[in-house]
Amino acid sequence: MIRWLRLRPKADRGYRCIAHDRRGHGRSSQPSNGNDMNTYADDLAALVEALDLRDAIHVGHSTGGGEVARYIGRHGTKRVAKAVLISAVPPLLVKPGGLPIEELDQLRAQILADRAQFWREFSAPFYGANRPGAKVSQGLRDSFWLQAMLGGGIKPSTNALRLFRKLISRKTSNGSMCQLLSCTVMTIRSFRSA
Repeated sequence: MIRWLRLRPKADRGYRCIAHDRRGHGRSSQPSNGNDMNTYADDLAALVEALDLRDAIHVGHSTGGGEVARYIGRHGTKRVAKAVLISAVPPLLVKPGGLPIEELDQLRAQILADRAQFWREFSAPFYGANRPGAKVSQGLRDSFWLQAMLGGGIKPSTNALRLFRKLISRKTSNGSMCQLLSCTVMTIRSFRSA
């Protein structure tokens, strides 16, 4: 619902806007396997094919940015006009000076120890609510928590962190995965705890 509310202004101006819940998230199926970028990218490819999308602008935030980048890496840009990566996993985690592996290990340990409390606390830096002057409603943070709690349990979350750990270990020689994408890419970095 939140995604649709954010897409509605574009749809009202005549754009065809599609938001999907990836496996293990939102209203999608909650399998205990396939929670990795290759499967996310293949699922996205199946959706793009089924809807016969062409010249699409793919926008991905956080893990969704990793999904978009992996989709382009695995399936090419034949159906992609542009990509927008917003605080996306690939550049945020693998850039020089990116998130240390130890922080990912701490996040994983926190999820395993108390998943509900982890997502409640993580909503603050995720939305920037921990920044001075931020105006992030408690309702939005509660919605984030609910979506995370409905999102397939501990395994998808810890699998994602294991995957992010691999991304950090496989930095490109120049530290920029965006240069590997063969279409127009805009990256926006807005996520970082204060």
